[in-house]
Amino acid sequence: MAAYDFNFLLATDSYKLPVGPPPAQLCDLMSIYKCISTIPVVTFSPRQSVQITHYKQYPPDISKVYSYFECRRRKGDRFKEVVFFGLQYLLKKYLSGQVVTEEKIQQAKLIYQLHFKQSIFDEEGWRRILEKHDGRLPIRIKAIPEGRIIPRGNVLFTVENTDPEFFWLTNYIETMLVQMWYPITVATISWEFKKILAKYLKETSGSLDGLEYKLHDFGYRGVSSQESAALGGAAHLVNFCSTDTVAGLLMAQQYYSCPMAGFSIPAAEHSTIISWGRNREKEAFEYLLEQFPSSPISVVSDSYDIFKACKHIWGDKLKERVMERKEGSTVVIRPDSGDPQETVVEVLRILEESFGSSLNSVGYKLLPSCIRIIQGDGIDIHSIEEILKKLKDEGWSSENLIFGCGSALLQKINRDTLNCAFKCSYVETKGKGMDVYKQPATDPSKGSKRGRLSLRRNSNGFIETIERGNGKPEEDMLVTVFENGTIVQEYSLEEIRKNARLWEEDLAQLQHNEDALNRDAPHVQCIMNGVH
Repeated sequence: MAAYDFNFLLATDSYKLPVGPPPAQLCDLMSIYKCISTIPVVTFSPRQSVQITHYKQYPPDISKVYSYFECRRRKGDRFKEVVFFGLQYLLKKYLSGQVVTEEKIQQAKLIYQLHFKQSIFDEEGWRRILEKHDGRLPIRIKAIPEGRIIPRGNVLFTVENTDPEFFWLTNYIETMLVQMWYPITVATISWEFKKILAKYLKETSGSLDGLEYKLHDFGYRGVSSQESAALGGAAHLVNFCSTDTVAGLLMAQQYYSCPMAGFSIPAAEHSTIISWGRNREKEAFEYLLEQFPSSPISVVSDSYDIFKACKHIWGDKLKERVMERKEGSTVVIRPDSGDPQETVVEVLRILEESFGSSLNSVGYKLLPSCIRIIQGDGIDIHSIEEILKKLKDEGWSSENLIFGCGSALLQKINRDTLNCAFKCSYVETKGKGMDVYKQPATDPSKGSKRGRLSLRRNSNGFIETIERGNGKPEEDMLVTVFENGTIVQEYSLEEIRKNARLWEEDLAQLQHNEDALNRDAPHVQCIMNGVH
């Protein structure tokens, strides 16, 4: 395999990339993305079978179907707000431009003939879209700007047909659009991590310096697909600048106009350590220091005994080598087993015995800048707070520690994590509008909204959804982003990161008050940290 095979690079954690100056081709990551082989998307295929027959089920003379997407609120939910992200990718990738062609119509006709064992596909309807709209979808989508933090239970985007002949199209694309649950959920969990990290960093250091690098994405190999890695990886980069998921970087570049959204450092894994043999662990560590003399280096150190490695190798045999490294070439020790709380505290104690510590401006202990810890094993929303609390109780600043997170960030989630739903709320039949809704007697939490919707900030500063078409256009926070096959509003990752900035109120509300937050009023808010 060539040293810089493009397809291999995309599917590789950044810490495994070859070392040394990259060839000219890598200066433009877009060229890598374009080299990837992709399967042509058939407009009619990426959806559930049930929707194929819906055009036969609506009332006669219907001309408008209007639906919306939300993350429903339920009692006891941990996440009270959501970070809106990912719609622009789905629109660009799957819905914009000419998505209906005669070839795709014939493919779909054959697929559904075999699938249903009868002729049920609306060939005529799709051909009319091809002839009347040049294969572009006569749909309008209005959405909250990407990166905005919105309380659960509010409308996030709406969808409606713009041509009365194609009323059935609104909910035909539901399956594709409901997949928004994934980037929204990842971005929300990442933001929750950020609030927790910010709280303890502020309390134990007096500042939020370096917050955007405190949570490293380790999730690439734990996800189900390349697209999941790309979309989830990009969602994490809304909140942080630290990642090993290269696919997320490429997505941020191609779909969100960000040349380089995240960063990493050289890092060892167990194979590069144990290949030296058990009796040569010290030589393995020393060799890494020689290979990366002027950059930070992360070294997994639990191949045999993390405590002995810290005490006898890092804290004794290689102590001078670590201490004499140049500024900015920190050695980052990575434990990867054991109870995370106990292991981190014990490693800090051992390193303090060897390297010493000092008190920072708020009285918490800090190791010398030449050495730090990264904890990536067993990290999730719950464990990270437990670790940080224990460090604080033991007198340690969270400046000493960086975290990595894999499956808990990108994979151990589903559509019900945030109760994401797409529902019809308004129709027009024979020119008359009607508000529609569902209200299950067996589960009131699944009741849906009614009529045309808008999102506004009320006189008290709280965000709320206005139903039944009663909203004022000048107050509506929803923006038209897609109309008749064309994306009419785009956001860069820089703009999205600004929308997702962390505010003082976010830290004050870490106990998850039920009330929505007023995120914009300048007289009550002070920006604390953001990735700009």
